[in-house]
Amino acid sequence: MSRWSRITNVFRGDHVSREIDEELSAHIEESVEHGRNPTEARRAFGSPLRQREASHDIKVLAWLDSLRADAVFGWRQIKKRKITSAAAILSLGLSIGACTAAFRLIDALLLRPLPMANPERLYALFYQELGADGKFQTYDNYSYPMFRQLRASVTGQADLLAVSYVTKIGLAYGSDEEMERAHWQHVSGRMFDTFGIRPALGRLLTENDDLAPGARPVAVLSYDYWTSRFGRDPKIIGRTFHMDNALYTIVGVAGEGFAGTEPGSMVDVFVPTMVRDALSVANAIWLRTLVKLKPGVDAETVHEELHASYRAFQRERVKEPGFRGVPQQFLDNIVNQRVLLEPAASGVSGTQRDYRRPLAALAVLVALVLLIACANMANLMAAQAAARAREMALRVSIGAGRRRLVQLVLVESGILALFAGAVGGLFAIWSAPFVVSRINPPDNPVRLFLPADWRVLGFGLALTLGVTILFGLAPALRASRVQPAGALKGGASRAKRRLMHVLIATQAAFCFLVLFVAGLFIGTFDRLSHHATGFSAERLLILDAAPRRTESAVFWEQVAEHLRSVPGVENVALAAWPLLNQTWWSPFISIDGGPPSHDQVYFLNVSPGWLATMKIPLIAGRDFRSSDAYPNVAIVNQAFAKQYFSGRNPLGNSFAFADGQNRFEIVGVSGDALYPDIHKPIAPVAYVPFQSIDTNGDAKGELKSPDHNAGTFIVRTSSANPLALASTLRQEVPRARPEFRVSNIRTQQELIDGQTIRERLLAMLALFFAVVALLLAGIGLYGVLDYTVLQRRREIGIRLAIGARSFEIARRVSLDVFAMVLLGAGAGLGLGMASVRYIESLLYQVKATDAEALALPSLAILAAALLAALPPVIRAVRIDPVEALRAE
Repeated sequence: MSRWSRITNVFRGDHVSREIDEELSAHIEESVEHGRNPTEARRAFGSPLRQREASHDIKVLAWLDSLRADAVFGWRQIKKRKITSAAAILSLGLSIGACTAAFRLIDALLLRPLPMANPERLYALFYQELGADGKFQTYDNYSYPMFRQLRASVTGQADLLAVSYVTKIGLAYGSDEEMERAHWQHVSGRMFDTFGIRPALGRLLTENDDLAPGARPVAVLSYDYWTSRFGRDPKIIGRTFHMDNALYTIVGVAGEGFAGTEPGSMVDVFVPTMVRDALSVANAIWLRTLVKLKPGVDAETVHEELHASYRAFQRERVKEPGFRGVPQQFLDNIVNQRVLLEPAASGVSGTQRDYRRPLAALAVLVALVLLIACANMANLMAAQAAARAREMALRVSIGAGRRRLVQLVLVESGILALFAGAVGGLFAIWSAPFVVSRINPPDNPVRLFLPADWRVLGFGLALTLGVTILFGLAPALRASRVQPAGALKGGASRAKRRLMHVLIATQAAFCFLVLFVAGLFIGTFDRLSHHATGFSAERLLILDAAPRRTESAVFWEQVAEHLRSVPGVENVALAAWPLLNQTWWSPFISIDGGPPSHDQVYFLNVSPGWLATMKIPLIAGRDFRSSDAYPNVAIVNQAFAKQYFSGRNPLGNSFAFADGQNRFEIVGVSGDALYPDIHKPIAPVAYVPFQSIDTNGDAKGELKSPDHNAGTFIVRTSSANPLALASTLRQEVPRARPEFRVSNIRTQQELIDGQTIRERLLAMLALFFAVVALLLAGIGLYGVLDYTVLQRRREIGIRLAIGARSFEIARRVSLDVFAMVLLGAGAGLGLGMASVRYIESLLYQVKATDAEALALPSLAILAAALLAALPPVIRAVRIDPVEALRAE
């Protein structure tokens, strides 16, 4: 009989049995027809049961048939315990789903190779410099002149590619009123060819598009953007759009799957680097450098060449006039920067840098929760196996082998794991995109490819198999070692209870660790959420604006004055950019002609009335006047006055840039307010006038910012919901001056919230996993205590019969388990203290030795243990001695 027939016969049980019976009957009838006595014929044929079993083994695969039988029996056992099985599947499913979701995120952001040819040969160029805190800081930003020199140093060995940071910018396919936001990126023209990317439509950028500055602007759309924005319209080729005050022509669409080199950001529009301003400015750092090695070229050789070229460029750069007066230590740090060549098969992005450590912490948390769930399930399976000890003993007595008993328990565990895996898969499908949606502000969220492909499926199947082995193998082995005589007589094995107690201690240790780390993350978010900013963010609306060209400050003020007349607007001021926008300008300064400072000072261009609009108090002096202009006057904050004047009155004093240019007279002192980053302490800040004076003495609106053709209107509304005025103000800006347009609208609170997204995400997820871990540990503790009461029922009945008190019974039942909980909590505390140094960079103003960090996990575990112990203890003290002894 063929193997396929034997496989199919496994699932044709009744039909195969009938065929065997018919075949046996036919043999006997044939003997009778040949003249034999029916009784003799049956006796000569042998035992019908034995013949039936032998025929059955020939017609089916025995091991597969036994597996099927065990699966049917296991399914019946699961259905018999519906509530327990459902709880087990749900708890294990949440754990598996959390692990799978974490893998999807880590894979999409850190592991998945870019869809390009030979991604293993792609590297990214970083550099390290010694920070003010004595630690090395790593950066990846370069200027185009530096990139050009680096590229020339490794010609023939590697292709160097310039890619800018992905930014969101306004573009218009029609009029400015139809402006929309899109993610764009400047790239080297040869990038697509180097990566082996093919066009889905039209052509891609080539080296000819990237030869001369100011060449005809062309653009390539990503496949995803072409699909979502234009519905794959083939007529898109040749269409134009306005972006950054230039007219671009769409020449093609990139192949499906490629959306840039920054995991976490999907590029909508690719443009050549040559359309970027400041290509010849060595201090304008705006691009990353990617290195694609030629076949057979050693990475270390290329690294040495790039390092030598980089150092040579920096030595010449610090000789430029712009570094005149800068402290020598700062110059030495620039010259002594170390170049790193890191593998970048999965791309390189700020999102990777910001979330690498949080994702690692998340992975550890979900792994701990999974281990708690497995220990919990192992205890539950062990308790069920103990309850079925007599059944197992009977199986052994009638000839069941050890392998078959192991298979019986493992199959039941496997069924539970498969259902849990299905629940976990559904949870992972929902939770991974949900977590991504919680990263970054609403106006610029992280965008990741999260395909459910073979990588994710393989991880899920491997995880399900591993979970089955983790929680099912130990109970299965213990069930297979059952001794028929002892099991049929009754009584509990101390070894079984000892193993269950060890698992309880393990659960308590992991649970304490999860709660401890969760408490630190929640405390960090709480500290940041209540961190004083120094200004009022209530009812503040931020309008980022960009005129067609650099406009006079008079025109900016005209727009601001028009906005003040809009109903619902309380006040309007101007700034180069809003506070906590993670944008800054920080040169070195010299006080009253003295030596240059060793610390950089933050500068910000603001208009008269900006302090009042932000509700930052003016401590001394005066606000800016309409006649004030950059670089004549400045208002400094209290941190500036304290650091550079040591308690002296700074009013009337002056300071200048380290090179002696642009002298400022201090006319006011303001209160301290956070400027670039909520995580950093208050730093010295100098506010300078929004309008500047050129060499001819004419007032201009030129801003001292990375973009000289942009600014921000700070609008304080009278409405509690400032976004209610967003659409109205967007229309009013070009109505006041047609050359102005609004590129983005946000609230100040969104900027503050955007600074705590990482902490909010970690706190939210840590709280969720802490609750799940606590629930699982409580269920596991309940299961062990319930098993203890069941196994010691006769002993408890005897003690009650001879006069034992309820307190004594409760103590004897729960003492060992509570001791294991305390032991596990102590071990968890040690693990928590040891783990803090790995997550220290994710914490803010919280310490592992804080009283609340230690008290909350301890109290939570104690409360969970008491609640879990209450039902079994009540059941123990209510045992009727007569019934217990009669049952025995």
